[in-house]
Formats: sequence, structure tokens, C-alpha cells
Amino acid sequence: MEITRTFDLLNLYKEKYKMEDALAGKEEGVWVRYSSDQYIDFANNVSYGLLAMGLKKGDKVATISNNRPQWNFVDMGIAQTGIIHVPIYPTISKEEYEYILKDSKPSVIFLSDKALYNKIKPIADKVESVKEVYTFNDVEGAKNWMDVVELGKKSADGFKDELEKLKASVKPEDFFTLLYTSGTTGFPKGVKLSQNNVVSNFKATAEVHNLGHGDKTLSFLPISHIYERMVNYHFQYLGIAVYYAENMGTIVDNVKEIKPEIFLTVPRLLERVYDKIMGKGKDLKGIKKSIFFWAVNLGLRFELNPPNGWFYHQKLKIADKLIFSKWREALGGNIKIIVSGSAALQPRLARVFWAAGIQVLEGYGLTETSPVIAANNVVTNEVMFGTVGPVVSGGVEVKIAEDGEILCKGPNVMMGYYNQPELTKEVIDDDGWFHTGDIGEFIEGKYLKITDRKKEMFKLSNGKYIAPQVIENKLKESFFIEQAMVVGENEKFASAIISPNFPFLHEWASRHDIKYQDNEELIGFKEVNDRVNKEVKELNKDLNEHERIKRIRLVKDEWSSETGELSPTAKLKRRKIYEAYSTILSEIYSVGKGEVDFSE
Repeated sequence: MEITRTFDLLNLYKEKYKMEDALAGKEEGVWVRYSSDQYIDFANNVSYGLLAMGLKKGDKVATISNNRPQWNFVDMGIAQTGIIHVPIYPTISKEEYEYILKDSKPSVIFLSDKALYNKIKPIADKVESVKEVYTFNDVEGAKNWMDVVELGKKSADGFKDELEKLKASVKPEDFFTLLYTSGTTGFPKGVKLSQNNVVSNFKATAEVHNLGHGDKTLSFLPISHIYERMVNYHFQYLGIAVYYAENMGTIVDNVKEIKPEIFLTVPRLLERVYDKIMGKGKDLKGIKKSIFFWAVNLGLRFELNPPNGWFYHQKLKIADKLIFSKWREALGGNIKIIVSGSAALQPRLARVFWAAGIQVLEGYGLTETSPVIAANNVVTNEVMFGTVGPVVSGGVEVKIAEDGEILCKGPNVMMGYYNQPELTKEVIDDDGWFHTGDIGEFIEGKYLKITDRKKEMFKLSNGKYIAPQVIENKLKESFFIEQAMVVGENEKFASAIISPNFPFLHEWASRHDIKYQDNEELIGFKEVNDRVNKEVKELNKDLNEHERIKRIRLVKDEWSSETGELSPTAKLKRRKIYEAYSTILSEIYSVGKGEVDFSE
């Protein structure tokens, strides 16, 4: 059957996939599975309930929630009526919530829990458009989302015909969802996506792997972001059961419980998995430790095109039996594919996981492109480490502008920015090309490689350009460094502000008998600074002279989206970091007490 709108997936469940676990989530510590029939019933009743409340096609409904089956019930219920869904991150600031709610003007808001209700309800009360606020969890004094479902059940007979007419009236080119970008440089922009933007993208990405009906995935990246959301539709399109992790802290336990074949991640989470594995390897003794690092070093030499050869793969079989099989077991035992996006993936990670029998597929895209533009593809055997793969199918086109910027045209390109036509004109030219703001190149005329973010590149005073993301990603390869921001615009040389990997640093300090009261005291120790210096000096060997980090500063804070230094997709909020560390930034170019200096 033809799928042209997201809610056509419900008909696909009826006709092709009869599933007992179409969606699943943990409720009070127990996995609760929802069948495809239950999914359809909940979605229909949400539609009836919203119509009974007086909402009409073109109105807006916002959700602010963690990942859960109920999010999908509401999402599909909204889509069927032609109402526009405004999903919002559950981790942004009050100021951003107020801005988004006033800009988007939703009639109804669905929230996940008590903490969010207490945070959002006072803001919602000040937004004239908001008529009702519901919660997914039971929250005293709040209306529950099941009130909408029950209203829908009671009103079904009166709205069945109207719902069918509304569903028929929803066209692929219709405004479907309003998503606010994570705002790394200021208040977020509202991105308007059509049904066809998103549907064309999940169809295209469904062609990059061979998994399907009978397989499972664990979903834990924010479903309010188009990356996880689109791939959730992609999984439903393929009949893959979607299980939602309880939270970011339970991912490892949840993976072991449901044993998925595939999941999405961002590079930093994959780096943490690798770091934990390597940490356990370092704790081994004698021959076991030697075998572990022999296997890892073998994996780091893994190649695809051309492959390493017969003798290498004989050794790899031994490494797999002794070491890599345990890696797969730690990820549930069934894992075949991990999809990585949102930021650059270190090629060494892709190599070693492929060697371990886990195909890591790196892709690339933006909210404005629904989101995927390019992805490595195991079906067509088009995979190259260090690139985001070939351009996806379905009419998506990419070209590189004279200044190196990646331009994209196709059915995945957004309708425009909400209420900002001038801003839309700045990024979509007269020929329909969307200017991504990313710098890249094609390798072998086929594989897209991202080199940096155009707006984040800066010039030193000598006129040389610095691409900070490339250097930051190399810095984060160190066990000692969790996050780093490279600075130095209009200065003589590049420097870096570093947020250490404090859990690892605490363990290292304990082994070296360093006593401290808190992180602030810990980063003041000469031994700590000397050790991080050593890491940076090693990195500098692989950089061009003008790119080398000459000075660093360690900071006591652990950066996160909750504390504001990172976006919900773990990108640096550079303006926020500049503001937070303005004193350090003003001092970093004059050598003072305790400062690290590689300028000699």
C-alpha cells in the first residue's frame, strides 16, 4: 500500500504487520507492550477527543515529554486530524519554553510528569492560546491524557465520519509539524515540515539496512528531535518493534533486557560505551590484558574497501571468539546495527565496532532537511569510514558551493521557518537549494565528508582558518576530556576550554593519591594539568602548525543540556559558553599563574 502521510502507517499495521509489541515502555518497573491494534485505537480516540474539544485542522498541539508509547498515540491522533504537532524538548530553559509557546500558540499541551507540569503550567497560564494542559503520568491536580482518550471514546460515533473526511483532506504537501531548532546561537527557530518532508525521508533511510519485521529497537534519543522521530516512523514502516528506554541512565540495563538488533545514538554516547569497555580492559591482568588489547589494536586496523585480507580475518575470528563476542553480549547479544548521527563520529570507533561485528552507520542531516541528507548504506555496500556516506535516495540532491558549503535540494527540504520569511530566503535560494551552513566535500565523487560548521570556523590574526569541530572531536578522543571548545578568533593562536571527564579523572586521581574536596580543587593540581597537557601535546602532533592548541584551561563544570552548555543533541552552545567563561576567555591570551602554555 502507498504511504504518503505518517498516519498511513496505521493502515500498514492493519494490512501487513499484526504485532503484539508495536510499541513498548516501562511503567512502574515493568515492560508494558502495546499491540498494533491498541496503537490504532488509542490514536483514533485521541483524534475524536481533540475534535470533541473543538480543535480544527490547522490548530496546534504541543507535547513536552520523554520517549514513551503515549507520545506516539498522541502524535498519530494529532496527524490524522490535520492538526499541527509541536514537539518540544523536556530539558530546555523556562525562557525558551515561554518563547516557543508564545511563538507557536498551541491550543493544548501534553506533558510527561509532575516536574514538567510544575515548570510549564505557570508559563502556559500566561499564553493566551493554551486552553488545556494534560499529563501522561498521574499528577495530583492535573488533567490526565486519558481524559482526552475517554472523551474520544464517548464521542466516537459523532466524529467518525468527520475524522475520515479530515484524513482524506490531509495532503502530502500539508504543514505537518513545527519543530524548534536547539538554538546553539540564540532563541530557537521554528522549522515547518510537511508530511512529504518526513515521509520521503523515512522511506529513503529504510533502504540503508536489511532489518525489518521481527526485529526490535531501543529508543532513547529525544523523540522531540526530528532525528529520533523520523527514525521511529522508519522503524514502524519496516515493522520493527520500538521499545522506549526508561531514561538515559538505564540504557545499558534496557539493552540487556530487550536485546535489540538496532538502535540510534550520538557519537558521544558511543564514545562512552567504548571508554567503559577500554576501562575494563585496562583493569585486566597478564595474558588476558594482552589478548584484549591485541584484539582492540586488530580492530582499529579494520578496513572495508578493500578488505584487510584472508590472514587478517583469520586473526579477527580468534579476536571475535575471545573478546568481541563479549562486546556484543554487553549490548544484548543481538545487536547488528548502530546508527550514529548529530555530530561527527571518530573513524576509529566505526572501525573497531565493525571489527566487533557491529555495523556502525554514520549519517548526516539537519532539522531543516527532515533530517537525513546522506547515510552509509550496507544494502548497496556503500560504506566509507570517516564519511557520512552517499546521498540518500528519493530525489535528494547535494552539491558543494564554491566556498565549500553543502547545499541540498529535494523533497526533504523544509517548507520554511515559521513566521520568518526573510530568514527562509537567507537559507533557501531562488533555485530551491538549502544552504546547510556545513562545509564538506565528496570523496571518490560519492561519499560526503563533513569538515566543519561554516559559522563556527574562525580566522586567526595571521589570516589562517581554524575548523574548531575537527579539533574538538580529536580532543574528545582522550579519556581525560569529556567536552572541549576551541577558541582564538582574531588571536595569534588557538586555545581550548576543557571540561574534563570527571568520573575518569576521579578514578585517576585516586590511583595517584591526589586528595581533593571538589572538582574545582581537583583541576588546580599541577599533576592533573600536566596529565591533560600531555594529551593535548600528543594531539598537536597530528595538526597543522596553525591549528595546534597553544593554551588550555580546565573548568570545574560538567557541561550538559540541563546546565545549558550543550543543546539537547549534545552540540556546544558556543555563545552560552563564551558568556559563562568570559573571565577565563579574557585571561587566556595572557600567560598567568596555573595556565597551560604550549606556545614555545
